[in-house]
Amino acid sequence: MSLFRLDGSIRVEGSASRAIADIVEREWRAENPDAPVTRRHVGTEPLPATAWADAVSGSYLPADQRTPAQTEAAALAATLADELADAEALLFAVPLYNFGVSQHVKTYVDMVITDPRFGPHAEAPTIGKPAVLVTVRGGNYSAGTPREGWDHATSWMRRILEDVWGMDLRVVERDFTLVGVNPALDSFTEMAAELKETAEREAAEHGRLLTSARAAA
Repeated sequence: MSLFRLDGSIRVEGSASRAIADIVEREWRAENPDAPVTRRHVGTEPLPATAWADAVSGSYLPADQRTPAQTEAAALAATLADELADAEALLFAVPLYNFGVSQHVKTYVDMVITDPRFGPHAEAPTIGKPAVLVTVRGGNYSAGTPREGWDHATSWMRRILEDVWGMDLRVVERDFTLVGVNPALDSFTEMAAELKETAEREAAEHGRLLTSARAAA
């Protein structure tokens, strides 16, 4: 059983989303010790800035009429699509940035959609595959908080992964990751610790389900 993992954090070290995703992968790895893992870190190793525009413009032309940049972009899109299509389980770690999904993750999704296998009229090769989305937020965006409804990233990621690409998706969410970093949030230390513990427990459970869900399919 193979795993594809996407990390969207721009942090090289100390990423809260990566730490939670590591728990998911660890539990999956316990059941699949020799299975291959394909990794793509779009936050720290972003896709080329013009790749999406080149892929879109090139898609309207026969292959032999494309510019070198358009040909290269189409090849990159095919590689990204291959990584999703070839994996049997999928893991996405996508932190909230400025109330939305990061430009790097958005570019990644847009690039994948330019591949015909993930186009608007295709049945994506990821339909039914077990997947976990890990998302973290520096503050608290849960129901009843002042910033309820300000997270515009998680629902969008769910629409793409669950509804557009048809994955059997589970979500792990963790709030208050900036407690201990931002002094203004010091009064929430105890709550943040509880939320972290809950997220870690859910990550472990979902990691184990990545294997069992596929086996039951």
